[in-house]
Amino acid sequence: MKNGRSAYFVQQSLGKKSICLDMSKPESQGIIEALVKACDIVIENYSKRAADKRGLDYATLSKINPRIIVASVSAFGRAGPYAHKTGYDWIAQGFTGVMHMTGPKDGKPHPVGIGIADSNVGVHAFSAIGYALYYREKTGKGQYLDISMVDALYHMNEITLQGYAASDGDYVPMRTGEHHPLICPCGVYKSTDGYMVLLVLQGQWSRLCDAMGRPELASDPRFDSQESRAKNQTALIPIIEAWLQTFPDDAQAWQYLEDHRVPSGPVLSPQKTINHEYYRGRGAIRTVHDSVVGKLDIPAFPLRFSEQTEFNPGAAPNLGEHNAEILADVLGYSADQISGLSESGVLVSKLD
Repeated sequence: MKNGRSAYFVQQSLGKKSICLDMSKPESQGIIEALVKACDIVIENYSKRAADKRGLDYATLSKINPRIIVASVSAFGRAGPYAHKTGYDWIAQGFTGVMHMTGPKDGKPHPVGIGIADSNVGVHAFSAIGYALYYREKTGKGQYLDISMVDALYHMNEITLQGYAASDGDYVPMRTGEHHPLICPCGVYKSTDGYMVLLVLQGQWSRLCDAMGRPELASDPRFDSQESRAKNQTALIPIIEAWLQTFPDDAQAWQYLEDHRVPSGPVLSPQKTINHEYYRGRGAIRTVHDSVVGKLDIPAFPLRFSEQTEFNPGAAPNLGEHNAEILADVLGYSADQISGLSESGVLVSKLD
C-alpha cells in the first residue's frame, strides 16, 4: 500500500474502466443484465454459490445474451468433486505437486517464490477466451469456460507424471534442489557476483571443457557421458564453480560462455531486472505514473503482435471512476438517471 492504494491493484488494473455497484440494491441486477447484453465476455471469480446467487452463472447470462462468453476462474473448478472448496495460490501449488518438486533435495517442500498459480490461471483463461471468440466468429455461439487454478498448474507437470507412468512406478518424482538429477551440468552454480545457471547437454559438453581450459575432462571416464556426469556431480560441480569464480564478474563469465556457445545465464534478483539492458531494451518493463501511488516499475505486457505494435495500457482507475461514462456511453442512461442511482447508493465510487 502507498498513499492508501495498492501497487498490486495498479499493476493488474492498467487500462480498465471501473463501474462499481452495490450488489445488495435490486437496481444493480438490471444494470448488470444491460451490460451483459452489450458485452462480449464476462469474467468472474466468485464462488459457485455466490455466482449463482447473483445471477452471474452461464445459464442465466446466456439467456440474456446467447453470444456471451463467460469465463469462471476458480481454485478447483466449477465442476468436479472439489468444486465447493476454496483455494489460493499456495494451496494450488501444494495440491498439484509443484510444491513437492520445489525446495532442497533433503529438505521440506517449498512454495515457488512468486504467485505462479495466480498468473498461470490468468494466462490460461486469456488463451481460452481467445479461442472462444474465434469459435463464436465461426459459429455465432457463445460458451462457458471453466478455468481451474489447479488444472492450469497441474498441466505444467511433465516428466514428473509421464516418467512415473512410463516406468510403472520405478521413477519416483522428488525435488532435487539446485541441480538436476539426470543432467549435469544443469543447475545453479556459485559465481563471482552470486549464482549462475548452466544447462549443458551432451553436444555442448566439450564446449564447456574447452571454455574452462580443461579439454581433458571431455574424455574423462567420470564425465564423458550424460549418465556418468550425473553420477559424478559432486566431483564436477566444484570444478565448474571454481572456474566461474576466476572471472571479475558474472557478466564477463556469461560473455565467455556465450562465446563458446554454452547455454548459461545469471541468477537475477527482481530488483536487478528493473534497469537491466535486456528488460529496458526489449520493453519488458514499464514505468507507469499512477495518480495516487506515483512512479511504479512493473512488468510490461509480454505478448507481441505485428498488427498492434503500440500498446498503451492507460492508467489504473479509481473505483467507480467511470460509472457515469459507462452508463451513458454503453447503456444510454441520462444524466438524471445516473444522478439518481448515485444518490440512492446503487452506484459507488472511491469519492463517496
